[in-house]
Amino acid sequence: MSGHDSKYFSTTKKGEIPELKEELNSQYKDKRKDAVKKVIAAMTVGKDVSSLFTDVVNCMQTENLELKKLVYLYLINYAKSQPDLAILAVNTFVKDSQDPNPLIRALAVRTMGCIRVDKITEYLCDPLQRCLKDDDPYVRKTAAICVAKLYDINAELVEDRGFLEALKDLISDNNPMVVANAVAALAEIQDSSARPIFEITSHTLTKLLTALNECTEWGQVFILDSLSRYKATDARDAENIVERVTPRLQHANCAVVLSAVKIILLQMELITSTDVVRNLCKKMAPPLVTLLSAEPEIQYVALRNINLIVQKRPTILAHEIKVLLEFKEYATEVDVDFVRKAVRAIGRCAIKLERAAERCISVLLELIKIKVNYVVQEAIIVIKDIFRRYPNTYESIIATLCESLDTLDEPEAKASMIWIIGEYAERIDNADELLESFLDTFPEEPALVQLQLLTATVKLFLKKPTEGPQQMIQAVLNNATVETDNPDLRDRAYIYWRLLSTDPEAAKDVVLAEKPVISDDSNQLDSSLLDELLANISTLSSVYHKPPEAFVSRVKAAPRADDEEFADAGETGYSESPSQGVDGASPSSSTGTSSNVPVKQPAAAAAAVAAPIPDLLGDLMGLDNALVPVDEPKASSGPPLPVVLPSTTGQGLQISAQLVRRDGQIYYDISFENGTHGVLDGFMIQFNKNTFGLAAGGPLQVPPLQPGSSARTLLAMVFSQNVSPGAPNSLLQVAVKNNQQPVWYFSDKGLLHVFFGEDGKMERTSFLEAWKSLPDDNEFSKEYPNSVISSIDATVEHLAASNVFFIAKRKNANMDVLYLSAKVPRGIPFLIELTAAVGVPGAKCAVKTPNREFVPLFFEAMESLIN
Repeated sequence: MSGHDSKYFSTTKKGEIPELKEELNSQYKDKRKDAVKKVIAAMTVGKDVSSLFTDVVNCMQTENLELKKLVYLYLINYAKSQPDLAILAVNTFVKDSQDPNPLIRALAVRTMGCIRVDKITEYLCDPLQRCLKDDDPYVRKTAAICVAKLYDINAELVEDRGFLEALKDLISDNNPMVVANAVAALAEIQDSSARPIFEITSHTLTKLLTALNECTEWGQVFILDSLSRYKATDARDAENIVERVTPRLQHANCAVVLSAVKIILLQMELITSTDVVRNLCKKMAPPLVTLLSAEPEIQYVALRNINLIVQKRPTILAHEIKVLLEFKEYATEVDVDFVRKAVRAIGRCAIKLERAAERCISVLLELIKIKVNYVVQEAIIVIKDIFRRYPNTYESIIATLCESLDTLDEPEAKASMIWIIGEYAERIDNADELLESFLDTFPEEPALVQLQLLTATVKLFLKKPTEGPQQMIQAVLNNATVETDNPDLRDRAYIYWRLLSTDPEAAKDVVLAEKPVISDDSNQLDSSLLDELLANISTLSSVYHKPPEAFVSRVKAAPRADDEEFADAGETGYSESPSQGVDGASPSSSTGTSSNVPVKQPAAAAAAVAAPIPDLLGDLMGLDNALVPVDEPKASSGPPLPVVLPSTTGQGLQISAQLVRRDGQIYYDISFENGTHGVLDGFMIQFNKNTFGLAAGGPLQVPPLQPGSSARTLLAMVFSQNVSPGAPNSLLQVAVKNNQQPVWYFSDKGLLHVFFGEDGKMERTSFLEAWKSLPDDNEFSKEYPNSVISSIDATVEHLAASNVFFIAKRKNANMDVLYLSAKVPRGIPFLIELTAAVGVPGAKCAVKTPNREFVPLFFEAMESLIN
């Protein structure tokens, strides 16, 4: 439906289902079509319209393609729960599969493949066989995907009816999109089969390389990924493949680029010519760098893949990325954590790249001269490691480091500086004085500093056994043995004491022994794992840096994919996270999760796919250990809750839920409705990491649900249990399990006003002072053109119920201006100015807050409140 069809999502009349039933059976075509649109709209937002099944199916007998698509969409959603009624549609399907219009033929066979009902499947075979040999390529490419769907339902039937051979024949098709879909279907079937199904021969290779130049970007991804499984016979064969694939490096779609990189890297293993390998590295470098100018989500995926690539081919980006000056710039920013990471990155560059070490040291010294405390301390920490990486090379800068001794107050920085003084005591004239400055505070220092100070003092004594160090060593050993409760410190001190008192030469051999040169092996993977991950570049495996079997714990299902004209709207956003497939298709899995998800847009690459798989709730496939067991039921009542898991998605189980705040406590108000034919019990729940660290504060209290019954409960929530990193957002990802069904995943919104505390009220003077003290850059505003405030007093009362407190009011022309305040758990205040005219659409909200990251969430919450 188009954007103009939003009217179908609302109704102003009573008795919606009876009205729809009447309209679906109208004698007027337009009225029937509008009624079906209303049914689809209701279904999309989670309403149960399965009782209209017969009436909607009666609308199938139409020549109107748009209406037919809508009816088929409805059928896909409800056929499984109404299998006996779904069989009524078979004759129309079979008839449509022979329609003169190829769009209708494709639509019929695709829909039959999506309806996972055995009785429908029996009738699918003959139409599918015809469509695989159809004159129209659109029909053939749709039928190819349908074979993979049928294989997931009944693999034996696919093999008995010769569909696999028909798919292999389509690889020689003269239409490149038919070839791409055939490859996609065979690859998916191969992933769920234990025996070889799809093997690329030299003849097949030529066909695929030819189709590569002409099909769409997603067709190219599927073909390239299949080609990556081909083992070249010799270096000449590998060079030929690489030559044909290299132009894909210039493609605008990053999934195509990464798939091409994967093939080139795999084939380079067989290429013996160093000139050819060098040229290939040069050609791969610019596209990889280009990926880093995309959206942040794409950048992340690209960097995870580049991390693997440079471990295999370290020189590939040697001349492309110059980062030192950029890191230096970052190190002068205002964000302290960002600055620290920038300084650490400079140190890591020095340790990784010997030829860059001297320039890195120069940059670090320049940063130390700025005399910003946390920059200096971070620089000293990384310089210590540089000394260890390049002994006897850069020690001339020690005097400069010692000048900053008085500014050190962080344990790691203190420990690093003490290590430097002890390690190079013979080169520092006043080493004893420098170490002595720490002795007065020895008992109060953290264990990390105490251990370094103990060792450094012993080193000083062994290198300069004069009167000063002798007194120091006695004081330190006494402190570290008698005055401490730390067993590590005490044991080390006793060992040193025994060594020094019995055999000073042995003490020198132990304490002043030559140390091994350190190296930066961070992110270095085992060679066999690296090879496996490189074979999976551009998939989730390369993002997680884990082999597929580490996070795909069930067999992959065939793609439930459809064309761009027929999106699977009924399941969007609930228990599955569909990813884009051929022709904008949406393959999702009913029995497992695919690791082979190509990267297209940010959501496909990192957000939509990554959310439910590796770390959502720890171990999603075995929730028994992670979830809270059921206790006795706790009643809850109130207005209807938003549906978060429709019964069509939950195989008869419908879940409705909403975060609420009552008496200063946040609860998850959740309702379960059992639409199955059996009892559901053993309910458990778990929440993924989220902005406020919300987690279940106790057991989920739901009694065994009889068929047709429902239960509603309030689940107390706690804060800061599993806080997610990154920018704040209102997403709440939830998993629910019971003893009879699989784990269901769904997303919910935790609007910010639920977190507004009861202590958010401010006095007028405090409000004014706070408003003036915040810079103008911390003020933001948003228009709400559709909001209508009918009464100022009612609005103030309504906002106060959500802990948005009234401060003052004034008139500005014919507008009312309200000043209000609110506060969230981390103590972040919101100073609010709300402007509106009573009874007139349109309101404006301005807010000042010290934490700008929360502003989008704040405006989202205010819109909900004033609407």
